[in-house]
Amino acid sequence: MTALRDTARALLDAGVPAMDVQVLAHRGSVPRESGTHMLVTRDAVLGTIGGGHLELTAIAQARQWLDAGDTASHDIPYALGPSLGQCCGGSLTLRTQRLGDAVLAAWPAREPRFFLQLYGAGHVGRAIVALLSGIDCRVQWVDERESEFPAQALPAHIERVCVEPVEAEVAQAPAGAHYLVLTHSHDLDLRITEAILRRGDFAFLGLIGSRTKRARFVHRLEERGVPPEALARLTCPIGVPGIAGKEPQVIAVAVVAQLLQR
Repeated sequence: MTALRDTARALLDAGVPAMDVQVLAHRGSVPRESGTHMLVTRDAVLGTIGGGHLELTAIAQARQWLDAGDTASHDIPYALGPSLGQCCGGSLTLRTQRLGDAVLAAWPAREPRFFLQLYGAGHVGRAIVALLSGIDCRVQWVDERESEFPAQALPAHIERVCVEPVEAEVAQAPAGAHYLVLTHSHDLDLRITEAILRRGDFAFLGLIGSRTKRARFVHRLEERGVPPEALARLTCPIGVPGIAGKEPQVIAVAVVAQLLQR
């Protein structure tokens, strides 16, 4: 919802008329839970309340009120099976109203799914960021090479960080952060990984590479006095098992799925 909130703010700033469709309450099996939002303009739909007949009905109704200049708030209950013929057996209430500053301010605040420090702006890093652009999370994307970051703007929840030495940025993350280390240099990977392991309060540490790379890193880190219990928490290779392929986009899907599993 972070990205959708940013979009709503942009629509307001640009003066684009839009309706906010919110799942106000739900009961039983429904496509999306309470607090979900969808924005409807005259020629676009942004976000989703779950698709299907419910969404088509909500979009058509929202555009009727938008065209009529209706500024009222409309709360409409739906029983998904009896009234819409959807196989979900639950019920929900949709609140539809004209998007405005007060409406946007009332959107429920949600904690991001996770905080991630992503080290490396190469092919895999870019593919991961592309997937995370539409997910409620907070990302610090770190690389010492400014030229490796894409030229296009990123969503507000993804922050570019160009620093040197890169490993010093580890200390700036909050407790319980997730880390992915996939830079252009094994030596740099090792320094970042050591800094994270010594900090110790991470939720997840993923290092790109093979089992051989993990064994070599573990051996070097053992020689440097990193405790065995910390080394046991190092995930390498990264990505959920069973997804074959080394294309950056395939790796990114497996890695983002792994983050969401946590």
